Amino acid sequence: MPKRDYYEVLGVERGASAEEIKKAYRRKAKELHPDRNSDKPDAEAQFKEVNEAYDALKDPEKKAAYDRYGHAAFEGGMGGGPRPGGGYGQGDFASAFSDVFDDLFGDFMGGRGGGGGGRQRAARGSDLRYNLRIKLEEAYAGMQKTITVPASVSCDVCHGTGAESGAEPSACPTCSGMGKVRAQQGFFTVERTCPTCGGLGQIIKNPCKACGGAGRVEKERSLSVNIPAGVETGTRIRLAGEGEAGLRGGPSGDLYIFIEVKDHPIFERDGQNLYCRVPVSMPTAALGGEVEVPTIDGGRSRVKIPAGSQSGKQMRLRGKGMPSLRGALPGDMFIELAVETPVNLTARQKELLREFDKLSEDNNPETSGFFDKVKGFWDGMKS
Repeated sequence: MPKRDYYEVLGVERGASAEEIKKAYRRKAKELHPDRNSDKPDAEAQFKEVNEAYDALKDPEKKAAYDRYGHAAFEGGMGGGPRPGGGYGQGDFASAFSDVFDDLFGDFMGGRGGGGGGRQRAARGSDLRYNLRIKLEEAYAGMQKTITVPASVSCDVCHGTGAESGAEPSACPTCSGMGKVRAQQGFFTVERTCPTCGGLGQIIKNPCKACGGAGRVEKERSLSVNIPAGVETGTRIRLAGEGEAGLRGGPSGDLYIFIEVKDHPIFERDGQNLYCRVPVSMPTAALGGEVEVPTIDGGRSRVKIPAGSQSGKQMRLRGKGMPSLRGALPGDMFIELAVETPVNLTARQKELLREFDKLSEDNNPETSGFFDKVKGFWDGMKS
C-alpha cells in the first residue's frame, strides 16, 4: 500500500510553517495515542504514521528533501529518516517525539522543562495560612496582634542540613543524584520522583538525631503582626519567610494571614460605609426631635429627626465610616430610623390613640395615596 503524503497525514498545507507543523503534530499525537484508543486496533499504526511524518517535516533539511523528492528522499540511503517499511526503532521514535513530549505530558510527568529531572538538593518550605478573627473596632483603628503559629523551623543542632555535625550528604545511589528515576512504559520513558531520596538527589548516612535528617523540627512561634486600619473580611496579609522551614536548608515558605471581621451588635458594614438602625418613638417621628447615636470610634453624635419621619428614612454622618486601606477618604455612617409601635398599652393610652386616630384622617398622606391606588385598581378590574 503506497504511503500517504506526510502533509496529508498531519493535516497541514505544503507551505505550512515549522510552528504550524508542530501544533498539528501535537494535536494528532494526542488524538491517536494508543493509550487513549485501546478500542481501536489501527490506532498504533496511525500513531506511528504521524510520528514518521513529523520526523521528516520537523527537520529543515529532511523537509526540503521531501518537498523535492517525496518519499523517495528517504529510500536507498538518501536520508536518515524512517526505516524502510515505515517502521521505527526505539531510538528513532525518541528522536521524533522528544521535542514535544513535555508539552503533551508535562503535567503528568511533574512539570515542564524538567529536561531529565534536575536535582532538588534543598526544597522550599510550604506556605502557611493563619485565620485571624478581629472585632470591627479593631479593624477601624488598626492594631498590633501577637499570634502563635505552629510550624516547622530550621533545626538548631544541624543548622538545617539534616546531617550530624561535620557529615556531608552523598549522592543517592538509586537515581545517581538526579532526584528522579526512569521506567520504560510502552513507547514512553516515564520519569518519577526517586523513592529512595524523595527527589532530593542526596541521602544522609549520618542523619541528625534532633530532626531525623529532615533539617527542621516542629515548634510554636510567636509573631507580632501589624493589622492596618480599614481591613475587612478576606484581607490577606503576607509575611515573607515566616512559613514552614525549607527541607535541608532550603528557603522558608511564607505565612498568609486571612482576616475575618466579626459581626457587630450595633453597626453593619458595607465596604467603607457603616449602617446603624436606630429606633424612635412615634411621637418623636411625628413631632421631630433629637437622638444620640454611637460612632465606631467610641464617640457620640446627636442627630436631628425631622418632623414626620417614616421608618426607613436614612441620615448621613459624613466621614464617620471605616478608613480606607489605600489612603482615600473614610466612608460615611448612615442612620436608619425605625419608628417603633408601642406595646402593652394601658386603657387610657388606648383611649387617647383612638381619639388621635379620629383626628388624624388628613395627616397620613401615604395611607390616603395607597388606598386611592387600590380603589383605582379595583375599578379597573370591574370595567
